[in-house]
Amino acid sequence: MNKPLRSLSGLLDFDCAARWGSFKLAAQELHKTPAAISLQVKQLEEALGFELFVRHPRHITLTEKGQELAATVRRMLGELNTKVAALQGGDEEKILRLSTTHSLAIKWLVPRIARFTAKYPELDIRIDSSDQLADMNDGRTDIALRTYNIVPGDTDMLFRDRLVAVYSPSLLAPGETEITLADLERYPLLHEFTTDTWIALLRANNALKGNYLFSRSFTNFAVMVQSALAGQGIALVSHAIASEDLRSGALKMVDCESPPYERGYRIIVARDKRGMSKITHFCNWLREEVATMQRG
Repeated sequence: MNKPLRSLSGLLDFDCAARWGSFKLAAQELHKTPAAISLQVKQLEEALGFELFVRHPRHITLTEKGQELAATVRRMLGELNTKVAALQGGDEEKILRLSTTHSLAIKWLVPRIARFTAKYPELDIRIDSSDQLADMNDGRTDIALRTYNIVPGDTDMLFRDRLVAVYSPSLLAPGETEITLADLERYPLLHEFTTDTWIALLRANNALKGNYLFSRSFTNFAVMVQSALAGQGIALVSHAIASEDLRSGALKMVDCESPPYERGYRIIVARDKRGMSKITHFCNWLREEVATMQRG
């Protein structure tokens, strides 16, 4: 018969020891003795009915079951700390937890977020940039912005993106004012994952016949934009991710047709946060910013 856990204190000591890989270092963090940590973990193992660590003369390593439990305990403690912090803040309405991709956070959201803060200074904005999908049920995310395939009639779609070919003005030769489709053979063409998008652009502009140099591949639009800013080639990137650099003149756009692109950014709101004023304010502000970007 499975034994119920009688105390959670052992889980705290276990989590700390698992993170450090050492009872001694865990003891320093928790202000306990190594013997006390070891005893707590031993009692937890007895309650669970399986070993969590393999004890070596000078260190400890997690068992396979220990690794699984450590991941679960770490996640649950993170959720607990997040909830406690929110409650200590006194008002769930004052904290807005946002998850989005690295690229959108770095190149689109962060350059604009000061305008939202100026309108709603009472809100504490916490941005988690990760290309992994957020768990909207764990209490750590209020709203997420993610790329999805376009679905006609989707009211949660924030905007439809498009791909544009961009370059640094530093690539222009003396006397040149722009780079055209006819000039593409002179430069490295930077792409994300695959050259298919470049081929689609060239096909859309009747420019497939050419000796093109597809030199570098990236897995992140923001990094590719930075590469273009550094003058390393012409990048085919998300217009949204490049929009601030295009607006400032740090990048220029090749005047041509964009390739077909069925992707856009979608707003995802945690089920238990829908209707909260902080969510309404942020979604309205997002749509205002998108409208400004598209007019520009």
